[in-house]
Amino acid sequence: MVTKNKIERSKLMDVLWDIQLKRGCIEHDDITKIADEFGLSRMDVEGVVSFFHFYHKTNVGKYTIYLNNSVVSRFAGMDEVKLAFEEATGTLLGHVSKDGMFGLFETACIGLSDQEPACLINLKPFTNLTPEKAKAIIARLKKGNKPKNICDEPKSIVQYTPSKERTVFFKPYKTYSSLSFLKQNEPQEIIELIKKSKLAGMGGAFFPTGLKWQFCRQNKADQKYIICNFDEGEPGTFKDRVLVQEHPELLIEGMITAAYAVGATKGAIYLRGEYRFMKKDIEKLLESYRKDGFLGKNIEAKEPFDFDIYVHLGAGAYICGEETALIHSMEGLRGEPGTKEIFPVEKGFNGKPTVVNNVETLSAVTRILEMGVDKWLALGTEKTPGTKLLSVSGDCNKKGIYEIEWGMNFQEFLSLIDADNPKAIQFSGPSGELLSKVDFNRDISGEDMMCGGSVMIFNQDRDILEVLKIYSDFFVDESCGICVPCRTGNFLLNRKIDKLILGHAERKDLKDIREWSKIIKTTSRCGLGQMSSNSLNDAMTKFPEIFESIVSDDSDFNKSFNLDVAVAEYDNIIKEITSDYE
Repeated sequence: MVTKNKIERSKLMDVLWDIQLKRGCIEHDDITKIADEFGLSRMDVEGVVSFFHFYHKTNVGKYTIYLNNSVVSRFAGMDEVKLAFEEATGTLLGHVSKDGMFGLFETACIGLSDQEPACLINLKPFTNLTPEKAKAIIARLKKGNKPKNICDEPKSIVQYTPSKERTVFFKPYKTYSSLSFLKQNEPQEIIELIKKSKLAGMGGAFFPTGLKWQFCRQNKADQKYIICNFDEGEPGTFKDRVLVQEHPELLIEGMITAAYAVGATKGAIYLRGEYRFMKKDIEKLLESYRKDGFLGKNIEAKEPFDFDIYVHLGAGAYICGEETALIHSMEGLRGEPGTKEIFPVEKGFNGKPTVVNNVETLSAVTRILEMGVDKWLALGTEKTPGTKLLSVSGDCNKKGIYEIEWGMNFQEFLSLIDADNPKAIQFSGPSGELLSKVDFNRDISGEDMMCGGSVMIFNQDRDILEVLKIYSDFFVDESCGICVPCRTGNFLLNRKIDKLILGHAERKDLKDIREWSKIIKTTSRCGLGQMSSNSLNDAMTKFPEIFESIVSDDSDFNKSFNLDVAVAEYDNIIKEITSDYE
């Protein structure tokens, strides 16, 4: 009997995307057919479809609108824009219009925090929305205009770089110039140079890049992979988008260098679904590298090697920024993080040694080779040499990207961005550190406070509890659910925040928050659970007056119980009965 060749499971997300984009949903029969073609159970395919935000089992309209609901978007006027979209489309948020033309949905941060409110329509970007602009967009779509023809091109707003001789990322670059370095050095020599540079992962974990490469090189295998993590889903982060818009060649050459160093022959750029509008340009550039002999077979180096890169499109899942979750999704699995018993450099994509670095890290590799490691080490601080890209949004007058030298004083930074009477600053995203005025004289460095890339400013008029509630809602929605402490604990913390906002909280609730946070942090499998309560606990420490003013002493009285509400239904029944007699 001839057995039908099954499709490689790592192609699953591509197939799901093809169906979603062509039909507007992935129906029951589609899932059955896909399962058969891949040799999987229906449950396997259903599990992947249900995991990702941009896959749907029911039609989401000819024009699918995803309105960003991040904290920055909300404070910039999202609610007014939402109402305008509802009025213009004739449908409510979370629904599809009766004629099937428009679907209106919320989504988490889409990497456009410097141009809010923003949305994606059929995954094409629309920025700086107003109610008037939203209505005009819908009117044009009704007239037959396609989203790709009327969408905005997201701007690269680079507000600040150091002096010309100290700028690293945002300066002119001659394509292929860093690759000439490969002709002069053995792979191990490249690794030693990166180790000497003290380059750390720029996504927030700050693991030494050279050490990661060394571990991967030491593991013998017939196949190794380089994966670029371009899934910057941390709310308020957009530095990688701007870096690729301005200098995509830095990323590609960083991946080629990494492949040469560790002995990898295949590479992938994991592009977040929200950035699908960038996919064609990236693929076009990759093709030019192939044409010029810098991707494919026998790439010129001291030891000629084979290496090629493809783009893997994510589908909307914050957790896939975690490297093991990212790898699982690439393998056609649910994007759930793995345990840390085995690291990707040992057993990663398809069970082979794999290096995962983000865009900024790989781009820094290219610049270090180009400028020389000594010049890199002369910048920044002893522990963190070089420069860092920061995405700035919120209540300031100069939103955008800042390339700063590590070691800049935070007060100087606030002056640079022209912060609007800041009350609190969210540093490194909701999973990072919430700063208050006591932190404003600290330094941005490895010696003091590190930042993965997101800086959101909140002025004196902002309600910190509202900010915390938005964060908590985000973490509840984005938890993959595999860890009970994360899945349940974040839900319970969310309810504690509700009690605080309603004025029903007591002192024991604050104690519960501290204790539950500790449990979630120490028992969760990945960074989402380990970091999700950071901002809430920081707020309790740095803004104690907010909590002291709304909590009461412990008692057995349930403040949420309202006698009038509780007996209202009974009163209605009595009135109906007595009215019959009358």
